[in-house]
Parts: sequence; structure tokens; C-alpha cells
Amino acid sequence: MSYAGDRRIIDVDSHVIELDDFLWNAATERERERLPRMADQSVLPVAEKGLERAKELFARRQTEPEILAKFEASLVQVHRNGWSRLGAFDPAERSHALDLFGFELQWVLPTFAFHQVAHQQDLAVLALGTRVLNRAMAGFCAADDRLLAVGYLPLSVGPEEAASIMDAGLAAGCYSFMVDTNEPDPTARSFTHPDFDPVWARFDAADVPFVVHVAVNGDYEAVSKSFRNNRRASPETAGDAPGSPLDLTTINNSAEIFLTAMIFDEVFGRHPGLRCVSMEHGAFWVPSWLKALDFAAGARARGAREGVLPSEIARERIRVSPFAGEPVGWIIENAAPEMIVFASDFPHPEGGSDPIAKFEASMTGCSEETLAAFYRGNIAAFMGLAP
Repeated sequence: MSYAGDRRIIDVDSHVIELDDFLWNAATERERERLPRMADQSVLPVAEKGLERAKELFARRQTEPEILAKFEASLVQVHRNGWSRLGAFDPAERSHALDLFGFELQWVLPTFAFHQVAHQQDLAVLALGTRVLNRAMAGFCAADDRLLAVGYLPLSVGPEEAASIMDAGLAAGCYSFMVDTNEPDPTARSFTHPDFDPVWARFDAADVPFVVHVAVNGDYEAVSKSFRNNRRASPETAGDAPGSPLDLTTINNSAEIFLTAMIFDEVFGRHPGLRCVSMEHGAFWVPSWLKALDFAAGARARGAREGVLPSEIARERIRVSPFAGEPVGWIIENAAPEMIVFASDFPHPEGGSDPIAKFEASMTGCSEETLAAFYRGNIAAFMGLAP
């Protein structure tokens, strides 16, 4: 029996953990001349020993059935480095892992390759790298209809270039795209400015939700560095993993601000089919956020669409994936059952070992109907799939 068992599951957040030639293989000769190397970025440092060990283990899995069996048995355990988990970087092996999971669909996002291109100050290099990244992501998922490639759309390059990047990514085979939640330049246009409407209209026309993900926050820092000067040892972390309870408590801030602006600046109102999935921001904040939206609308007498409350727009247009271990039953009871969707975060360690068990431990009071909606129904309806 698969890991999912009798459950029907759509996984909205998984990743490829790329080898260092992931973008190189998708680039043209001219693009390679300007493409930054994976090892050049410092946001998510490349552990060379772990990378080489993963390549060795992958080679052994192709010829040693007993080694493959060990990896199959530990599919949902996070004790291995990310590259060494089954299906982390090889498309055919990822399809095999999906067979073992038993998920109907799995959205697939980048990891190292995203950071390889996303922090470039030269906007032309950023745009070039993003185009290569999107082709590489589409290529990874091309052979398996169950794998949906989620690329990147750097809005900071401007609406015209972003629209062009999106068109090329869709043509290459991407299902959707992560967008920045923060513009680091205080003099630049907000992503909710009407100039960006052609980008949002493309998501509406393509009938796909856009993605906000914790890693794609436009260098937003919820916690000032001064809070680190507290005479306490700080854990070493890399990438988007929360390094402390303070980081975890505020992990949602960038997404919450962005989505609030998208509602009050009427971007959702101008695009009737526009919708969004929030990933790796947790979901503990959603109940109070819905209340805050309506309070703010009432206090300032704005934000309602012909009598529709902002919280109703959020319930209609936004879905949120919680972390395994959050009080999901309480969140559903106090927010909106239709907003909360399943994500494994495989093969990232933040997803934890045995995410289904962790989710269901906090959902003991939920009905079978609510569980079915969490695992599949909510996101299936959002994606326009059959019930």
C-alpha cells in the first residue's frame, strides 16, 4: 500500500533539490556565459560533501536493489540530507517516489536553483536566469503528468519583462509561478500598481493560481538583526528554514502584508479569476488575519467589493498550506475550512517525518468530509479539477 493509503491527496508544495548542473543543462551556450553558478550564492550554501554523497547513493540505487529498498522504506523520514532523499533530483526516480507516496498530483518548486538566480542585482541577469530556471523546472516535470512545475516570476524586473517571462514559462510547460511578496526598493512601484495588471491578468487567463512561498520574499526581514544581539546562542540555519521561535512566529509577515495589499488595492477585484496559494508561511495566523481584514475595512471604510467583506475575498481567492504539527483542526474551526490545503514540503526537512500522521494528530475532531477537503477537495476545486 502507498503512503497515502485510501486517502486521495494533492500535494501543493514539494521541491526538487537540484544538482549543480541543473540550470546549466537547460541553458543555451550564450546563456551559460552569464548564468551564475550554484556555488556562488550564499543564501543556501551548497554542501559539496553532501552533494557528492548523494550522487554516489543515486548511482548505487540504480544497480543495488537492497540499497533502493532502504530508501523506499525511509521515504518519509528526514534523517538524510535533501539530495539523498528518493527522487530529490532525478525525474524518473521522482515518479517512482510519487508512486510510493500515492499522491494524485504534486506541485514541484525549485530550491538551490532558485537562490542561484533570484538574488542578482543586475536585472538582466535575473531575467535571464529565471527563464532558464523555468525551462529547467518544466523539463523536470515533463515526463509525468502528475508533477506540476512551479517556476519563478520576479516582479521586480518590471511588468513588461515579467509578463514576457511568464509567457515563455507557460509555453515551456510550467503550471504556475512563485511571485515576490516584497519589493525591496522603496521607490519602485508596488506589485499591486495597475501597471502590473497585465501580469495578474495572465494568471486569470491561464486559470492557474499564483504562488507565494516563504523563500520568495524579496529579501524581506520580519525580524530586525538587532534581536540577534541578545547574548543567546543562535542556531545555524540556511535558506528559508526558521532558525528560532521568533523567526517561526513571524514567518508569515511578508505574505500577510502582500495579500492584504492585493485585497485592499483591489487587484483581486480587477481580476475575477485571480487566486493564490500560500506555502510555508504556516496557517496559524489565518483566523486572526481574516478578522483583521474586516476590522480594517470597517475602520477605514474601504476594501469591500459591493458589500463583500475582505475576509470573504480571502476565503474565495486564497488557499494556505499549514506546517505539519500546527493545530490544523483549530485553524479550520476558527478560519474557513475551504482555505486550508495539504502540503508535504518533500524532500525538505521542514516537512518533517510522516506529515500525514502529524497533521491528523491535530485533526482528531475533524469529520471525514473535512479531512477529504483538506487532502484534496479544497485544492481540487481551486484548480478546477473534477470532484
